[in-house]
Amino acid sequence: MGSLFVELARQASTNARREVETYTREIQEFGFLDKDPRARAETLEHSMWFRHRTVELSPDNSELSGDDLGYIASMGELRAGAGMSLDTRQRVLRVHTALMLREINEATETQRGGGVDELMRMMTWFAPQGERGIGAYRQGFVRVLRRRIPYTEQVALLARSLLNGDPISAELAAAVDMELPDHCAVTVFRLQGRPSIDRFLENEIEALVKSHQAPVMWGPEGGDGSGELIALLPLFSGAAAAENAPPHVVPDLLPDLTPEHLPDLVRDFAHALGRPCAVGTATAPLPELADALDRARRISRAAPLCRASARLRPHTLADVFVELAVADVPCVDDWLRAVARRLDTGPDLLATLDAYYRHDMHRGATATALNVHTRTLDYRLRRVRELTGLDPGSTRGVRTLSAVVTRRLSGAWR
Repeated sequence: MGSLFVELARQASTNARREVETYTREIQEFGFLDKDPRARAETLEHSMWFRHRTVELSPDNSELSGDDLGYIASMGELRAGAGMSLDTRQRVLRVHTALMLREINEATETQRGGGVDELMRMMTWFAPQGERGIGAYRQGFVRVLRRRIPYTEQVALLARSLLNGDPISAELAAAVDMELPDHCAVTVFRLQGRPSIDRFLENEIEALVKSHQAPVMWGPEGGDGSGELIALLPLFSGAAAAENAPPHVVPDLLPDLTPEHLPDLVRDFAHALGRPCAVGTATAPLPELADALDRARRISRAAPLCRASARLRPHTLADVFVELAVADVPCVDDWLRAVARRLDTGPDLLATLDAYYRHDMHRGATATALNVHTRTLDYRLRRVRELTGLDPGSTRGVRTLSAVVTRRLSGAWR
């Protein structure tokens, strides 16, 4: 055994203790190690074992055995059984990897520039075997989650792991019998008040998740008591779509298009939630889902709140890009709000304009939707013109009044 490996073996006990101390100091969920000697001893034993196996296997580039991987998986099961969160699990893996690399670097420096061949052998072993070990740890972690937590919570963990780019999403998807897609339509349901999660609603959501094969999770509650439900509609493309025939096939999806099956998902979940929603959606490949969530959330805040009905639809960036820009320019927003106040004198002018623009300014369809005569519609449109100086059917009128309607219906002006 070369000098680099001898040095690593000599320092194994010291380095293992340093790892345990780092966990206790830097990761809040490991604070219990200071109060539980048995758990601390088990954690230290695992740290020492892994370092000894590294020194034993890496000189000859030998692989971790099945028993080795089983032991690593048992540590993942132990951590999941203790209630460790996914975020903490990921942080533990990062800390462990960083410390192992640091130890290799320190041992190399002790050799005063020598041992380059040994270092290359170590690094050749470390990357693939480290990946196998992490995979075993994830599998053990997920096995416990599958046994101990309800299906809807498992699905929420899958959604969170996809949004965070956590590799454990592959194991979580398998645990809930879902296939990881190429892209997702990240869809945010903004609710004026978050519903209480009773057993009936949980059962409905579970059924919809299985029906649409779309993981969902609750987002953070707003300071005003508002809530949001986040759904990830899987989208497949290319060879995978042709071979596996998944439920939602999308060829070359553009960012401002609505996937074919998304309106069905939106209506189903909105009916289950049973309250007005504003729905924003953005599509992205898996590595970019966090950015897509930010866009979808911003879109949902600009979109109008609507009750669950045939008219409820997901809004894309193309639907509300004007309102998004207006929200960031207070003087423009104040001007549009002043226009809205003029329309408050009625009768029903904002509702009329909403229907008028939703029906692409078709008078007959608008009058039917409002259940009024076309002469009544014409009177209201003239009234809008008198109060604002804007013709609702002109280019200037459409640009201004459609933004007024959407801003008012979004609940932004309270």
